[in-house]
Amino acid sequence: MTSRHRQKDIEFDFSGSALATHWKQLHEGDREPWPEDSRVQEAWRAFHSGDFPTAVKLGSALGAAGAAVANKAAAVQTLYQERGGAKILQMLEAAISRGEHAVAERPDDANIHYTLALVLGRYSQRISILNALAQGLGTKVRSHLQRALELEPHHAEAHVAMGLFHAEILNKLGAIAGGLTYGASKDEALEHFKRASRLAPGSPSVQLEKAHGLLLLGPTRHGAEARAILAKVASLRPHDSMEAQDIAYASRDPAGMS
Repeated sequence: MTSRHRQKDIEFDFSGSALATHWKQLHEGDREPWPEDSRVQEAWRAFHSGDFPTAVKLGSALGAAGAAVANKAAAVQTLYQERGGAKILQMLEAAISRGEHAVAERPDDANIHYTLALVLGRYSQRISILNALAQGLGTKVRSHLQRALELEPHHAEAHVAMGLFHAEILNKLGAIAGGLTYGASKDEALEHFKRASRLAPGSPSVQLEKAHGLLLLGPTRHGAEARAILAKVASLRPHDSMEAQDIAYASRDPAGMS
């Protein structure tokens, strides 16, 4: 299988020893341990080179061992897609099912919990946050993020995702209802954003999500900081396809992000 894939006019090559060489940098945000299973390595090669459908296929064929890479690929693949709504929901529903089975088999794997929370969050955004909350998905997202952080306190992506959880709840329900129902707190959101930035200062995805969260907390008060973060992300050099997508997104300064 090829380990080359072109994304956003940049070709990323993680064939041979390149994946191991760059592993620590590539996983600064999620602290995924190096996989000894060569099949899992191939799934991650596909992920980092931008072949997300192949990463989903390879990872999902490995059961719990490949659930983290398969679900992270599914989350990235569906993030910027605007068409094919029903197909995207089916993909995310499959990822949720895959993650739930993996969590049952490997309850002490931080990234299985994190990536399950990630696809639950993507699904929630697709059906609307309010609908998701009514279905109890918000509680599930928080529970899996909390478990991920218990297992790996230095997980920057889980920290920024938890900050976003607080920010989304406050944005949709307000401080009183959000606080009483879900324990949502602006101070907690800002603390998680701060810790995420400190743990992974060079991660485009962490910084981009932080900017989004700040705007949810208040575009007037936090807009200048969010725009500064976007400008910083736009100036970064991508190390893989996911980062290339995030940098391209930040460079466009899309509606709602300024």
